[in-house]
Amino acid sequence: MSKKFTGVGVSAGRVIGQVRRMPDPILAPADGAPLPQGVSPEEESQRLAEASKAVATGLKERAAVATGDAQAVLKATALMASDRTLLKSATKLVSSGTCAESAIWEAADAVATQLTALGGYMAERAGDVLDVRARIVAELRGVPAPGIPDSDQPFILAAVDLAPADTATLDPAKVLALVTSDGGPQSHTAIIARSLGLPAIVAAPETTELADGDYVFVDGIDGLVVTDPSEAEEHLAQTYANREVLPDFSGTGELSDGYRVPLLSNVGSGEDAQLAAAAGAEGVGLLRTEFCFLGKEKEPTHEEQVAAYGAVFAAFAGKKVVVRTLDAGADKPLPFLTDASEPNPALGVRGYRTDMTSPGVLERQLKAIAQATSEHEADVWVMAPMISTPAEAQDFAQMARGAGLATAGTMIEVPSAAVLAGQILQRCDFVSIGTNDLTQYTMAADRQLGTLAELNDPWQPAVLHMVAATTAGAQSADGKPVGVCGEAAADPALAVVLVGLGVTTLSMNKRALAPVSAVLRTVDFAKAQRLAQLALDAPSAELARSAVRAELSELDRFGL
Repeated sequence: MSKKFTGVGVSAGRVIGQVRRMPDPILAPADGAPLPQGVSPEEESQRLAEASKAVATGLKERAAVATGDAQAVLKATALMASDRTLLKSATKLVSSGTCAESAIWEAADAVATQLTALGGYMAERAGDVLDVRARIVAELRGVPAPGIPDSDQPFILAAVDLAPADTATLDPAKVLALVTSDGGPQSHTAIIARSLGLPAIVAAPETTELADGDYVFVDGIDGLVVTDPSEAEEHLAQTYANREVLPDFSGTGELSDGYRVPLLSNVGSGEDAQLAAAAGAEGVGLLRTEFCFLGKEKEPTHEEQVAAYGAVFAAFAGKKVVVRTLDAGADKPLPFLTDASEPNPALGVRGYRTDMTSPGVLERQLKAIAQATSEHEADVWVMAPMISTPAEAQDFAQMARGAGLATAGTMIEVPSAAVLAGQILQRCDFVSIGTNDLTQYTMAADRQLGTLAELNDPWQPAVLHMVAATTAGAQSADGKPVGVCGEAAADPALAVVLVGLGVTTLSMNKRALAPVSAVLRTVDFAKAQRLAQLALDAPSAELARSAVRAELSELDRFGL
């Protein structure tokens, strides 16, 4: 008998295939298991250190061949694997007679419990600690680490959730679609599935019933999983398989009436920038400078930063590159900059606010960006994350201009900034909306929690009203530019709404350039405005999405 499971569709696509579940996790060792007979604490500590180093090295090697979000995730997980505090705690247990496996298991459990108690972003890091623990124990046992199952045939991957290191290495040639019972629309799993163009559903709790070999239909558009699919589902999958091939992005984003909407790309390294340029991106709407800082015990040198930023600028000579200054804190802790003991890091010292507790880091970063700008021909704009007030926007703009950077702006990520966008734009040159954070702060819903996935949806009318408030503020400030660089810009239907709301540029992962461009070219500005109003007037995210999608027939044509 057929069963239907619902979740949140986070990456479009309709496919049918057999299920493969993630393998069983590494089993816990016995509590306090003693040292092996004849092995000294020093020898066992050395074995533990070598296993930790091997895991970190393996993750770094995988990061070296990855790009974009996958690379950042792997680097962060590698840093966790070599965390000195974790290793020190485990070594202390070994010194008191506990074997390496039990010691790292117990030490990691204590760290994960502390992080979970903090809630929010730090609770999400607890999963990373437990993933690293399992990898170290697997290394100590000489068995394969937990990971995506191998198969000769393509399959639909079902899991509770994926560890960041596993998500980062998904192979779209083998994995037809991804279904998880946990996770949220802005989790690592969702973001990387979108960047790979892999149909995906998250926060579908009942899919824990799926077993190896189950034949299922996955609809990443409507967030639906159906076992033993009927002819109707088979037809939908076949229609998707026969979808019209998207035309390559021409390098010019515009509507059917010629209304220009530059399409930019989000990047995290020089290699990312080269790939984005090759895909036709009109510039960079978000350069995540964290890539230069992650995995380091201390602040990168001036020369290191200049070289890293310069590699991105070189790929976009003569084109706009918007640089976001360091967005550390919350889910991106840095040992030399952030305080992991904050009771609520998502509402704590992160982004621009780190300049209050660690003055100098931001100023030095701006000087490095300015020097890299002087050595290249890109049109460099710089913006600060986590700006909440006009005074903060003014302070950052003065800092940027003092460093020699001509164009300074801010991120709009919190409701206070959206409401006061007009005043903020009287003090800086542009704003860029980070829809991921703006959604979670507007809806008071942690973007990593699958249980709150319905709230954490950029189609929420309240979020769209925040976007509208931002663009209205821009109009009151001489029509200064308003970009969107969050994941919402990569949704072709939502991109139409954003343009209708008055957003002037859209920035996305390079894979989204072609679908977003193709759909934008089917509407004129008047229709975009009408669809934006439909979304604003809707009482829910689901009804906003369905009302707009019903007016965009090209979505089905291209399987979007």
